[in-house]
Amino acid sequence: MTLFETLQLERENLSKSERKVADVVLADPNAVLHQSIANLARAAGVSEPTVNRFCHTLGAKGYPDFKLKLAQSLAKGTPYVSRHVDQSDDTASLVAKIIESTMASLTITRRSLDIAAMDQAIEAFLKASHICFFGMGASASVAHDAHNKFLRFDTPVQFSDDTLMQKMAAINARPTDVLVFFSHTGRTKPLCEVAALARASGATVVGVTAPDSPLAKECAIVLSTHVPEDTDVYMPMASRIAQLVLIDALVTGFTLKKGPEIHEKLRQIKAAMRDSRFEKPSTDAAD
Repeated sequence: MTLFETLQLERENLSKSERKVADVVLADPNAVLHQSIANLARAAGVSEPTVNRFCHTLGAKGYPDFKLKLAQSLAKGTPYVSRHVDQSDDTASLVAKIIESTMASLTITRRSLDIAAMDQAIEAFLKASHICFFGMGASASVAHDAHNKFLRFDTPVQFSDDTLMQKMAAINARPTDVLVFFSHTGRTKPLCEVAALARASGATVVGVTAPDSPLAKECAIVLSTHVPEDTDVYMPMASRIAQLVLIDALVTGFTLKKGPEIHEKLRQIKAAMRDSRFEKPSTDAAD
């Protein structure tokens, strides 16, 4: 049960002053994410110590921890769209709720991301003679995006969402290779089997997955977004966006570590693709 669900159930058991805080949170939980404790206390008509007591009652260590748990609640998935989208919501409401949920997931990712693991992944990419990006189902699109971005560099890269192709690549992997596996749950059996084969081959295995999952146990480096989205029941949404952001961070870190010499190569790639696009409309005034 999420903190938000707990709050809904336990509201009547709170003290009178704590219920005032609960009512403000329940009325607009997304707004609370951006409020200071002083602003929330003022909106509820209570003191700041009352807000702190309210947070502790709900199992949080304090107000910052309460906001993190609240953000995790709002980031959880829901059938088809977002957990807090209702059948009666109009387009403006559902768009706002989905965007707020995604923003909350990115806040969770920023606060919980293991920066040391990110550094290790970037260093592994820099030393790699070959990089593979593997995923299945919804995670395959994330792996494909990583492949597209790293194609711009001179390190050979490969993408596959086919188990047999992945197994062949893993068995033939060398110690200088890096194989990256994408799975929000980390419980996709074929992907875990491929990761085990890659580890046995001596390659560096990186997992963009849930911590302490079966897949994570096969990985030398684990990058996790910690977005609490139940993709067994719901479509992956916020978790997928968070993983795409991790890819952008990896690509940017890789580019910076490569140094200024890589900029000329990127410029050449841009120039080579220029003919594939229509020219931008002229900004000059019409005659």
